[in-house]
Amino acid sequence: MKRCLVTGGAGFIGSHLVEVLLARGHDVSVIDDESTGSRDNLAAVADHPNLHYTKGSVADASLVRDAIAEVDEVYHLAAAVGVELIARAPIRTIETNIYPTELLLTELGRQHEAGRAVKFFLASTSEVYGKNPKPRWDEEDDLVFGSTTRARWSYGASKAIDEFLALAYWREQRLPVVVGRFFNVVGPRQSAAYGMVLPRFIEAALAGRKLTVHDDGRQTRSFAYVDDVVQTVLGLVESPQATGRVFNIGSDQPVEILDLARRVITQVDPRLGIEFVSYAEAYSPDFEDCRHRVPNLDRLRDVLGAIPSCDLDEMISRVISWRRQIAQTNT
Repeated sequence: MKRCLVTGGAGFIGSHLVEVLLARGHDVSVIDDESTGSRDNLAAVADHPNLHYTKGSVADASLVRDAIAEVDEVYHLAAAVGVELIARAPIRTIETNIYPTELLLTELGRQHEAGRAVKFFLASTSEVYGKNPKPRWDEEDDLVFGSTTRARWSYGASKAIDEFLALAYWREQRLPVVVGRFFNVVGPRQSAAYGMVLPRFIEAALAGRKLTVHDDGRQTRSFAYVDDVVQTVLGLVESPQATGRVFNIGSDQPVEILDLARRVITQVDPRLGIEFVSYAEAYSPDFEDCRHRVPNLDRLRDVLGAIPSCDLDEMISRVISWRRQIAQTNT
């Protein structure tokens, strides 16, 4: 049995990770302030004897110190999430992303100096690439952010600082860290409240509304299923080859957002329409976005070999089924 700490463990990805860790027989502590997550996400394991839940902030130094004292692995998933939140609350975004990571790494550094090498997984994001114009992004590519007057880039910049901090602890102290850059993870429990595109489309479709596509819909993205992502994260943490390195995590199969909307419509109701809304209308007049966000997964395959990958239409079907189950439960 390993003792694991999952920050943001009541969130979308975090709750799935917690379930798998418990299923593997590990002892799991969760810290979540429930600002974007919900304890309901852990309902299936709420009574598990190896789950220890704390509603609190990872910005609480004493809480972090106590939580790390006896763990073997830390999975740091707590962060500001969603384009809408980033555009609306850049101060919260920056503070939520940077300060807790600094606290965790400082305490882990103390533990490491005392002879306890606690593994640290940092959940980062494809947003760190900014608006790099390449069609596929490699882990060693330059980070290309827009002007500081554009709040859009504060999220990616803050997560880049997180990465610099984690990798600095590896270089200076050999603290065993792994950085994973998530690319559009989807699945059950993902909320549409913060601008996530697939749950937003599905929520609208199931309500019989038109699907809102930003700009011209020709932006390309890639989508990975949450179960596949969790297995990938655990594989990286277990692999000695991954320590001290950065990995793209997701799918490398691109799809245009307009095509994604059409796929949802096909599965829910072919009579539904699509409306186009500019970024200025959706977010703010100074909002910028990138046209293509697709990872190169060669490094991931070199370390893990085969990568689990759910078909996009199957992902859509599973999320639709989950949303329908939730609706039935609430009626």
